Amino acid sequence: MSKYNQKGFVAFFIAILVLVIVFGIVLSISFLTLSQQKISSNIIKSSQAHYVAEAGIEDALVRLTKGMNFSSSYNLIIGQGTATIEISDLIGGSLTITSFGNVSDRIRKIRVIRIMSTKGVSFFYGAQAGDGGIDMEADSVIHGNVFSNGTIQAVTGTAKIDNSAIVAKSGNRLVKIEVGTLGNIPPDQARAHTCINSVINGDLYYVAGGSSNCVVNGGSERVLPNNIDSVDMPFSDEQISNWEDEAVDGGIEFGDHTVLINTTESLGAKKIEGNLIIENNATLIITGTLWVTGDITTDNRATIRLDDDYGSTSGILISYGKILVENDVVLEGSGTPGSYIMLLSTSNSTDLDAPAIFIKNNAQGAIFYTSDGMIRLRNNINIREATGWKLYLDNNAEITYESGLADLLFSNGPGGSWQIADWREIE
Repeated sequence: MSKYNQKGFVAFFIAILVLVIVFGIVLSISFLTLSQQKISSNIIKSSQAHYVAEAGIEDALVRLTKGMNFSSSYNLIIGQGTATIEISDLIGGSLTITSFGNVSDRIRKIRVIRIMSTKGVSFFYGAQAGDGGIDMEADSVIHGNVFSNGTIQAVTGTAKIDNSAIVAKSGNRLVKIEVGTLGNIPPDQARAHTCINSVINGDLYYVAGGSSNCVVNGGSERVLPNNIDSVDMPFSDEQISNWEDEAVDGGIEFGDHTVLINTTESLGAKKIEGNLIIENNATLIITGTLWVTGDITTDNRATIRLDDDYGSTSGILISYGKILVENDVVLEGSGTPGSYIMLLSTSNSTDLDAPAIFIKNNAQGAIFYTSDGMIRLRNNINIREATGWKLYLDNNAEITYESGLADLLFSNGPGGSWQIADWREIE
């Protein structure tokens, strides 16, 4: 081979080598570029999936807040992505919302815990009365402790309080009442300025300057040097006003509202500018705080109960007028232990025939409250707790206190005041 042919071959070889190297570099750059584009695309789609999941959460919150229709699991199309939303059952006043955002098989998951806003209230007594005191007819009974800022007396025969009884303020008396149960530990007690013709199964304390002619069994009789201080009612005017505001947030209905015979109706949160009437055999399901500016009347065999979604929390029915609970009326919480319905009247009526709250024969368990008027319980009635300026128990009426009332949570119910306890991405 000639010298020139050798030089040509070398030049050709070097050219091929350079082309191979350049081609390799181009391939490497192309591969890196495609990889970066793929990574960028994944990042973009993943971010889009995150925002799709967020949108799913927002949609579920709107549906829950506005009381719109929804199922426990549903899909929502958002742009090129899909959110799958799962809403848990309401348990103990809280629920969980999980949203799965999917964009081109890139999935992001977000979970929110939504809790019901509650107000803790404690009822420490089976019955509590203001300055009006407590009048009890023969064979009426209060199962639980009792506190009264006024006199407690049996107006006919004798009556019984089977735990402790405290009567506050100078000059107030405990008259013809059997207090306490022998053998209770610690022993029951009665405290009053003056004790008259009563039987105390435990310890008796009366105030210096007062007197006692009562019988004491299983305990001792002692003199207190100072008067017994009064106790305020559990609810302030401000708290009641807050509950009224919750009702107004749900809307205002003008005129009387009637739940007709043999029908079932759900109602709340709402303010009713008029009277509320629940007719014979009708059922009213409370779904939020109700405020009635007129009277509330429940006819024979009517039912008022809280919606299942209240869970373990309790609900409120407020009246500016009088509340009448007729024979065989059923008053219930949500069905979950610890849930009660409270009927609250702001009327100041102490008329025995037309009191602020009048509960007749065989009404079932509920809590009744009036800070300025009288609660009257007629024959054969059994309720959970009564607090009023004055209480009047007819023959055989009973109040049965439950210990859970010392840690009661009140809420305005589904669709009302809620808080987000936790909002985070999972997995």
